[in-house]
Amino acid sequence: MYLPRAFDETDLGALDRLAAADAFATLVTVRGDAPQVSHLPVLYARERERIELRGHWARPNPQARHAGAALAILHGPHAYISPGWYPDKETAARVPTWNYAVAHLHGQLHTFDDEAALAALVDELSVRHEARVGGDWRFESERDELRRQLRGIVGFRFAVERIELKFKLSQNHPLANRENVAARLQAQDREDSRAVAALMRERMAARGRED
Repeated sequence: MYLPRAFDETDLGALDRLAAADAFATLVTVRGDAPQVSHLPVLYARERERIELRGHWARPNPQARHAGAALAILHGPHAYISPGWYPDKETAARVPTWNYAVAHLHGQLHTFDDEAALAALVDELSVRHEARVGGDWRFESERDELRRQLRGIVGFRFAVERIELKFKLSQNHPLANRENVAARLQAQDREDSRAVAALMRERMAARGRED
């Protein structure tokens, strides 16, 4: 990933929050000379520097036969930035751009298909996401018809070895530009736009508004 120094985020807490907000990942592997891509929910866990993702594929998915190097992408909020929002637009050549947050996690995939581990994975995923929608469905491992469905999936653990965090939030602009962009984004009715505004303000506050 192209990662200019101004947009390089090193705080792992920012990665934690990105995963908590949206843990629907893009998982990329390479077979021969062709990339294979899956889009799937994952369970994210971090203990200090150690990070692991867990999830599963449908068994017929060709990626379910992959073990080894992989890339997982966690997508954060994103928003279009108009050059008309910059207070200095009359004195500087400004062009449209896009602000966003994204994480590229490089590591190793390890697959598993034992029933107990798959049942625990499906139950943990359902508990987490049922809570978000006000539901209470649970995977009942004592029900034969549910256990049989586990034969149709393959689980994975993804051990993260290298992290690239890109938070492109107008850090290469003067403070007045950043403040006005954040205000314009906050005023929009798109959730992503307001989320980008919040990220921008967090980073401006963290820098102590020194510039």
